[in-house]
Amino acid sequence: MPTHDSPPIQNADELLELFRTAEKPVLQFRIGPEMEKHGLVGADRRPFRFRGEGSVEELFLSLNRSGRFRPIRESESSPVIGLEDGTDSITLEPGCQLEHSGGAEVDIHAVAESFKRHMADLTPYSQETGLAWYGLGFQPYAKHEDLEWVEKARYGIMKQYLPTRGARALDMMLRTATVQVNLDFASEADAMRKLRVSLKAAPIVGAMFANAPFYEGEASGNASERLATWLAVDEARSGLVRNVWHEGATYKDYVEWALDVPMFLVKRPGRVLANTGQTFRAFLADGFEGERANHEDWTTHINTLFPEVRLKKTLEVRCADAQGPREANALPALWVGLLYDDKALADFEALTHDWTFDEMSAVRAEAPRYGLRAPFRGHTIADEAKAILRLACEGLERRAFRNAAGRSEAKYLDGLAELIDQGSCPADRLLRVAFSDGLQVALDAHARLL
Repeated sequence: MPTHDSPPIQNADELLELFRTAEKPVLQFRIGPEMEKHGLVGADRRPFRFRGEGSVEELFLSLNRSGRFRPIRESESSPVIGLEDGTDSITLEPGCQLEHSGGAEVDIHAVAESFKRHMADLTPYSQETGLAWYGLGFQPYAKHEDLEWVEKARYGIMKQYLPTRGARALDMMLRTATVQVNLDFASEADAMRKLRVSLKAAPIVGAMFANAPFYEGEASGNASERLATWLAVDEARSGLVRNVWHEGATYKDYVEWALDVPMFLVKRPGRVLANTGQTFRAFLADGFEGERANHEDWTTHINTLFPEVRLKKTLEVRCADAQGPREANALPALWVGLLYDDKALADFEALTHDWTFDEMSAVRAEAPRYGLRAPFRGHTIADEAKAILRLACEGLERRAFRNAAGRSEAKYLDGLAELIDQGSCPADRLLRVAFSDGLQVALDAHARLL
């Protein structure tokens, strides 16, 4: 909770410091994965809930018995809403989707080991209670009324405000799950270059990882119900951020966009002030209920923006559905291969250099339904997906981080490569099995993590 010790913002130039102070030498670059998943309980596949039997409350109590975890609360009297273990954390999305945020790792092998340890931590309680975990972009069975909200102040505010800004805001909060990765940058030019090329490719990468073809127990007609959901969620704070697509874009261009996005809240010691609708630019100029903007307010605001790629103290790539066991580490591997190898980044920039904002916005609108069959320049995006994957694999081979068996980080793209070679995404595989053997068989075969 921010305190009054956070210095007030004296002028708009100070807003750039959030990014400038995050710049790192290349040798200190790390990888920060974030992987969400849905919990289903018992033979009737009840959704994982916040309280009661087979719940977050019970799971956290079970994990706490090890003595390794520190509970996360919003205040001393608030319920536990997460656990920390050193640099790792377990947190909750609004509908009790469980998120594992791994520590800052040097390579994808370490990312995979961190996720493996996390799943091992969940195993005893999950086996005892019949709780199964699935890597899917959208909850495959539950309706809104089946889901229980996490008791977190920000979520209560978002629950009231976001539906006024987009028809599928509650779906986004309650029923979606994603895999993301946080990556470092060395300078303003490096950050903005990586942001620009990542935003350009985000709709295609989203289609490569499309893994959410089910809605309330039936095939929805979409390759990704999660991607479809995001097309109807507060366009002011989501999407592809036109401001930063031009070469030579700066931190200020990103800040100018962020300043005009409406806020959610203002945190002060012991209280949370709902402040929906006022832009940060207006808050900076006029204040709110006697409070003036400080640096922690700015950090909080930046973390309430939801573009496909978000600039904060890291570059957070957000465009992919949660994945099953074979592709669980593929999204971090893909982006590390593209952005952490100089030649791959140069080739990636060359590949995307003439992709326009309007073209990629059109791909973003079509990819949720068609996956890699979405149209682009007279063909489908499958060819671009193959090129992106090839560049990433080459970048990972050049990085030459090898495991005990001598395999590079490119091994984590093997499952995805098999699909993309066929012009398919994970959703296509799920649907093939579901149509022949049933939905639950498909989920257990390709999406069940535990």
